[in-house]
Amino acid sequence: MTSSIVTTVFLPASLAVIMFGLGLALTVGDFARVARHPKAAGVALVCQILVLPMICLGLVLLFDLEPALAVGMMLLAASPGGTTANIFSHLARGDVALNITLTAINSVLAVLTLPIVVNLAVSGFMDDGDSLGLQAGKFAQVVAIVLVPVAIGMYVRHRFTDFADRMYRPVKIASIVVLVGVIAVAIFQERANIGGYLQSVGLVALLLCVLSLSIGYAVPRLFRVNQEQSIASSFEIGIHNATLAITIALSPTLLNNSQMAIPAAVYGVVMFIPAGLLCWYFARYRTRSTLASSQTGSATSATTPSERNTR
Repeated sequence: MTSSIVTTVFLPASLAVIMFGLGLALTVGDFARVARHPKAAGVALVCQILVLPMICLGLVLLFDLEPALAVGMMLLAASPGGTTANIFSHLARGDVALNITLTAINSVLAVLTLPIVVNLAVSGFMDDGDSLGLQAGKFAQVVAIVLVPVAIGMYVRHRFTDFADRMYRPVKIASIVVLVGVIAVAIFQERANIGGYLQSVGLVALLLCVLSLSIGYAVPRLFRVNQEQSIASSFEIGIHNATLAITIALSPTLLNNSQMAIPAAVYGVVMFIPAGLLCWYFARYRTRSTLASSQTGSATSATTPSERNTR
């Protein structure tokens, strides 16, 4: 994946729009919501921060990926969720409020965890010492990429709530349009290499998504987290911010390695297959359950007066 004005200028700009749109939906209370649902949030965060990188490491070793691709996969696994996860959760009838809370907290934690995971991956898979680093300059850039647009969006929502409510949907639509456009142009520019990219990391990226979605749902259920929150956890853990991973990989002042961006670029395409199927299943299952419950409730309310009359 080669660097170009699309990937070095428009991609960071689209990421800023996406993160700003996320900020428009956040309030300080979203961070405090963890106190009301500590188990659901805690289990999801442990899966996101600890379990998922280990799963990704296992896949990287199992498929014996090239060093740069291995680092790119670990960068992807360490990237937090985003607005796409919130959209899927909404369509699947999950707890979107929990999604927003997890996205906010993961975005803050990623400023620390993402460089650590990438540095460990670089030291383990590469010999040239090229690292994201925790130096003040690069750390500030990660903060600027991840948190500054979110903070601006939150400030706008706090000061101009009505404006934020009106702009939230247009900004969300704009972020999706811009992101799709940037990815489409990037794919067009790399059309001759798409087959090779899919062959090199396509299966690994697909497996990471499937395992992430599965772990994100199954583990909370094992800890007796309710279904709506488990659905939210599934999509939050299973859908990573590929735009953030690509931006960090391609940034001339960060990793500056186009090969490390390949896993996130491939993942950004293939993840729609398992995520879409799971979303369809949950939406259909939840709809059936709701209908069954309403029918049972209607039948009960219909028979109760008769029983009372008989008595």
